[in-house]
Amino acid sequence: MTASAGKRVLILVENLPSPFDRRVWQEATTLQAHGYGVSIICPTGKGYEQHYEEIDGIHIYRYDLPIEAEGAKGYAVEYSAALFHTFRLAWKVRREQGFDVVHACNPPDLLFLVGGFFKLFFGTKFLFDHHDINPELYEAKFGRRDFFWTLMVWLERMTFKTSDVSIATNESYKKIAIERGDMDPEKVFVVRSGPKLDRLKIIPPVPALKKGRTYLVGYVGVMGKQEGIDLLLQAASHIVYGLGREDIHFGLVGGGTSLEDMKALAVKLDITDYVTFTGRVPDQALLEMLNTADVCANPDIANEMNDKSTMNKIMEYMALGKAIVQFDLTEGRFSAEEASLYAAKNDPIDMAEKIVELLDNPELRIKMGEHGRRRVENELEWRYEAPKLLRAYEVLFEQL
Repeated sequence: MTASAGKRVLILVENLPSPFDRRVWQEATTLQAHGYGVSIICPTGKGYEQHYEEIDGIHIYRYDLPIEAEGAKGYAVEYSAALFHTFRLAWKVRREQGFDVVHACNPPDLLFLVGGFFKLFFGTKFLFDHHDINPELYEAKFGRRDFFWTLMVWLERMTFKTSDVSIATNESYKKIAIERGDMDPEKVFVVRSGPKLDRLKIIPPVPALKKGRTYLVGYVGVMGKQEGIDLLLQAASHIVYGLGREDIHFGLVGGGTSLEDMKALAVKLDITDYVTFTGRVPDQALLEMLNTADVCANPDIANEMNDKSTMNKIMEYMALGKAIVQFDLTEGRFSAEEASLYAAKNDPIDMAEKIVELLDNPELRIKMGEHGRRRVENELEWRYEAPKLLRAYEVLFEQL
């Protein structure tokens, strides 16, 4: 069934392909299930190479990126190419599907140029889905506030200025939208990235993933500079050589620009026998690793960005009933509550000791895991967030 004019949505996302990006796909399927026509423009990726595909009634238009950027020049090339292809495909979607709203997910904070163009010339609405705080992300990656940091702040401000409605992933992001973005509080909606329990299923463990050892520490997420994988590997080294524990294996799931560097660091630390890097894998392999894990780790570096950001992996660990060890960050503590132990900020030794403390206390692990699972079931699952997304769209369409 074709959605009526006024209820057609074009979602723009640059950093992950759909449907791999779980938040974007949950939003898209929720909108589609409630009578909206949904199209997505996104990059290609491993397993998602088709340039056009229709899945569950959602039209997906993909483009090839020249590189996966790391340095400042690389980001300029990647984002310029993404902006060009996004604008090109937006015209194609307009001809083939039509759209009344541009729903832009950052990074980068350049997609307001596309949304703003169609808003100015065709009267479409613009909704900003605030996934990352890019000034803080830039500072986390490059350790400085220079011209490009100032540019990030300006682009963020222009994105909010263009927005008719914005979505924040947590209260910290909502505060930024209101205070730094000068958004009307009535037009900012918190929609958390709640997991869907029909995807994150509890399944039997796979003992082979422990590589003959007693315990497994699991991690899932991006392998980038601000994710703190180097600190987790240092913690693993301390567990093996400082605490003399040879009964613990580490399973790290995910890909990213720092994956090869992290493999090299594991070699340098002489812990390759204790660490498995899977790279990006299908959901089944991810579920097998996390369900087998006795403890899950979140080593996100303590900085302004991570302190204010809600990490999907935390709620995925909780959904699977796993006890967690992470550094003590504001939004991480809000999400996990008593499902986590909190190590001193950026201290791999303390993280190592808390991992071992949990592994040696199965009763505490069970109690913490049950708390996290209940919190997801009763408060954080996507079914509690979907109505908030739909309310944001109701406010948006009240303006049409």
